[in-house]
Amino acid sequence: MLKKYLPLVLIPALSLAPIASAQNSDDTDYAAKVKEWTTRPEFMSPLVDHLPKSSTVPSPKEVLGYYIGEPKKLTYYADVLRYYRTLAEKSPRVKVIDIGKTEEGRESIMVFVGSEDSIKNLDTYKKNLARLADPRGLTDEQAKQIISQTKPIYTLSGGLHSAELGPPEMLMELTYRLATEDSLLIKKIRDEVVVAIMPVADPDGRDRSIDWYNRYLIDVTDDNAVFEGGVPYWGKYTKHDDNRDINYAGLANQNLLKWYLDWHPPIMHDLHESVWFLYTYSGQAPQNTLFDPILWAELPWFSNFEMAQLTKYGMPGVWTHGYVDGWSPGYVAIMSANHNGMMRMYEIMGNGGATTMHRFIPESKPELKGGGAGAGGDVTKRQWYRPNPPYKDVMWSMRNNTNYAETGVLTALQMTSAFPQVVLENFYTKSKNSIHAGETQAPYAFIIPGDQEDMTRVAFVIKILRMQGIEVGRATSEIKLKDVTYPAGSLVVKCNQPYGRLAKTLLGKQVDPDPELTTYDDSAWTMGLMTRTTITPITDSAVLLTPVEPVNEYIPPSKINSQPATVAYAIPDHGSPNMITLRYQLKDTNIKIAEASFKSGDKTIAAGSFIIPASAINDLKPAATALGLDAIALTTQPTVPTHNADLPRIAIFSTWGGTQDVGWVRYTFDQYKVPYDLIFKERVLKGNLHADYDLILIPNQARNAKALVTDIPKSKTPLAYAKTDKFKFLGDYGSSDDITGGMGATGVAELQKFTEQGGLLVTLGTSSFFPSDFGITPRIDTGTTTPRFYAPGPIIDAEITQPNNPIFYGYSTTTIPVRYANGPLFRMDPDQNKADVLMRYPGGDKAVLSGLMNGADEIKGRAAVVKTTVGSGEVVMFTTNPIWRWQNIGEFRMMFNTILNYKNLDTHAPPTK
Repeated sequence: MLKKYLPLVLIPALSLAPIASAQNSDDTDYAAKVKEWTTRPEFMSPLVDHLPKSSTVPSPKEVLGYYIGEPKKLTYYADVLRYYRTLAEKSPRVKVIDIGKTEEGRESIMVFVGSEDSIKNLDTYKKNLARLADPRGLTDEQAKQIISQTKPIYTLSGGLHSAELGPPEMLMELTYRLATEDSLLIKKIRDEVVVAIMPVADPDGRDRSIDWYNRYLIDVTDDNAVFEGGVPYWGKYTKHDDNRDINYAGLANQNLLKWYLDWHPPIMHDLHESVWFLYTYSGQAPQNTLFDPILWAELPWFSNFEMAQLTKYGMPGVWTHGYVDGWSPGYVAIMSANHNGMMRMYEIMGNGGATTMHRFIPESKPELKGGGAGAGGDVTKRQWYRPNPPYKDVMWSMRNNTNYAETGVLTALQMTSAFPQVVLENFYTKSKNSIHAGETQAPYAFIIPGDQEDMTRVAFVIKILRMQGIEVGRATSEIKLKDVTYPAGSLVVKCNQPYGRLAKTLLGKQVDPDPELTTYDDSAWTMGLMTRTTITPITDSAVLLTPVEPVNEYIPPSKINSQPATVAYAIPDHGSPNMITLRYQLKDTNIKIAEASFKSGDKTIAAGSFIIPASAINDLKPAATALGLDAIALTTQPTVPTHNADLPRIAIFSTWGGTQDVGWVRYTFDQYKVPYDLIFKERVLKGNLHADYDLILIPNQARNAKALVTDIPKSKTPLAYAKTDKFKFLGDYGSSDDITGGMGATGVAELQKFTEQGGLLVTLGTSSFFPSDFGITPRIDTGTTTPRFYAPGPIIDAEITQPNNPIFYGYSTTTIPVRYANGPLFRMDPDQNKADVLMRYPGGDKAVLSGLMNGADEIKGRAAVVKTTVGSGEVVMFTTNPIWRWQNIGEFRMMFNTILNYKNLDTHAPPTK
C-alpha cells in the first residue's frame, strides 16, 4: 500500500509551484492584483498566486466584474448563483443542482466539480456511496469492488455564519480553478475526487450582512475603530446558533441534511472566520467516545498535513488542536461524523468584510486545559500544535483570507486525492463498525413505549430521529426481555444499524469523561430528558430479535368520542405543547380550563384540561385530530372550578444586539401558531404599553440586567437598521433609525408602569436578573455563583413546589428535568420564598441528570421559577430558559401555560381526591 500511494503524495507535495500544462496560460493581471492585495509575501502560497485563463469557461471576473479578494468588493447571493450557473453552462466539469428553499424563498444549491468523467458518473458514485453507508449484506470483497469504482465526495460549505463573508468569495475562485487548471496537483484532485460545494450555507443572512458592511464598515480600516453592534439579523430567526441547530429547525440546514442523506459524502468541511490566521479542526478533548475511534485518528491526520504544508509554504499562524472540542453532535457539518463520515472545519482570520484592516491580536488569554472557551490560550505563543504563531499585529486583507482558505482547502483535497481509497475504506469501515457496536455493546436498543400519556412529544422525537436517517421500528408483537415486557406497538430504535452510534449519542445520557475540561457548547442534549418522554435504554441483546415494522412517519393518535356530547367536550391535558395551538385555532370559541382534575365515567381528566362547548365540534374534531389530542364527550358540566382560557395580547421584547435567543422563541411561537408582536426599545419608549399588550415576554438575550437595558452603547452617529432603495435587505423583522443606546432608565420605568397597571411581565434565563436588579421586584435580590461553578447547559432536576399552579398544568410529576440556563440566584425573605417560589433546584451532584455541572451544591434550594405581584400586575421569572433553541420541548408548556392562564396565575385549587 505504501509503494502504491507514496508517489501520489510526494509529487504534488514537494513541488512548491504547480506544474502547469502547456494548454494553460495564466492571467497576468490576476497575478499582479492578488500580489498587490496580499499584505505580506508570506501570506501567499504557490497554489493560489496564479489563475489560468480559459477561452471557454468564464472566471469570476468575467461574470462578476472583479477578481476574488478585491478590496471592498463582496458578492450578493443572486450574483453567486449567477456565477455558478454560468460556470455549469460553460464547463462539462461543473454541475449545479437545487436542493431546496430557505425561509425567505432563496434557492439552496449544491455545486459539483470534477473531471468530465466524474460528472458523467455522479449517479453511480451516489449509488455506491449509499451502499458503503449501509453495508448490511455487503461482504468485504464486494465493498472493495465498489470502492475501486467510486470516487469520494469532499463537501465544502461557507457562509453558514453570514457575517463571515470571505469563504463564499473564495469558493467561486476555487471552483473555477478546479474546473480549469491543469497543474499536476489540480489534475490529481479532479481525477480522484468529486468536490461538492454549498456556496452559501445561509443565503438569507449573506445579503443582509453585505448590506450592513456596505453601509457601515466599508471604510473602517483599524480594528480599534470597529464599533459595537452588528447587523441585528442574519437569517430569519437565528444568527450564530444556526451552527448549533441540533434538531435542524432551519430550512437551509434541512436542505443540506436531506442532500447529505441522499449522497453520503465521506467528508464535510465547513469554512468559518474568527481566529488567527488559520485554525484547522482536529477534534480535541473532550471527545464523544461513541464516535468511531477511526474518526479521532483521521482528523489530526488531515489537520497536521495541512499545518505542515502551509508552514512549508512559509505561511505563519497555521495551527490545530487548541480550540474546538469533539463533544457536541449539534454543529451542521458534524452531520458527516454523525453518519460515519468526517467533519472538518477551518477558522480563518476575517475582517467582517472586504476592507484591509490593521488588526491587533490579543495575547493575554491564559492557556486552556481543553475545550473551546478560547482560541488556544495566548495565540501568539508557540505550542506543539502552533509551531509558527501568528504576528501580534498585522495588516489583514480579504485576499489574505482567500489565500489561506484556498491554500488550506487545496491541501486537504490534495490529501484526499492521494488516498481516495483509504477515505472510502474508512467510511465503509466506520459504517460497518457502527452496526457491529450495536450488536456487541449495550445499550442494544432504545424502547419508546407507545402508551405514554402524551404521544405528541414522542412524535417530535421520532420526527427528529427519522430526519437524521435513524431507523425506528414498531414492535409487531409483545417484547419479552429478561426483566420487563413491553406491549406490541412499542417503538424500538435498534442500535445495530448504520446510524446506531448517532442514536446512542442523541438518546443516551452525556457523562463528561473529565469534569475539568471545558466544552465548546452545551454538555448535554439527551432527547428523552429534553422532551420529557420515556425512552428506555435496553441492555438485553435479545431486543435485537424483536420483529418490527419500519416507521417512516409517526402520527400521534387522537381519540375523539364517537357519541356526540350533549354539553361539552373535554380535551384532556396530558402535557402536549399542542394544547396552545388548539386554543389559537379555536380562538373565537369560549373555552374554559379546569382548575382541578375531575371524573368522566371511568376516566380522570387532569387539571389544565380544556372544556369546549359541544357546538364547536365541527371545528374541534379536525383540529384535535391533526394535533394528536383527545376529546371526551361530556354529558354534564364539570363541577370543579374553571376559568376562561383568555388569550393575551403578547409582545416579545428584543434588544437590537441580542436577537439570537429571541429568535428561538419567535421560531417556537411560529411553529405552535402563537401570535405576537416583536417590539424593541422604540416601542417601549413610546410608553402606554398596557394599552396594547397584556403580556410582555423578555427572552434570554443579555449577559446581565445592565446589558439588557443599555444594549448597544450609544454612538456618535445613528446606526440605522432600515430598508432603503440602496440597502434593501436591511430593516427585516423590525427597523430602527438608531439601534444604539438601549431602552435606558426610561424604558425600565415604562415596563414597571406596564406591570403596575395590570400587565404580566415574563422573563427567561439571564433576563430574569432584570426585574430585581432594576427595582421592579424590590423585595427580591439576585446573586451569582462562585467562579468555580461551571454549568455548560447540563440537564438537571427541578422540584415543583406549587404543583397546582397553572404554570404546571400538564406536568404529572413534581420533579422534572430542565436545562440549566445560568440565570440569577434569587434571595428573598422566608415568607416571600414560600409564597412566590413555584419551582426550585434540589442541587447537588445527584440532581445532575446529563452533562457537566461543577459546583452543583451552589444552587441547592435556589428558585427556578418565581411569580410575584407588582402593583395590579405580576412578574413571572424563569431562571431556567423554557424555550432553549428547538430542543427542550418538555419545558415549553411552562411558557405556554403562562400565556393560557395569564389572568389566573394565583389559582391554587386543591387536587381532587
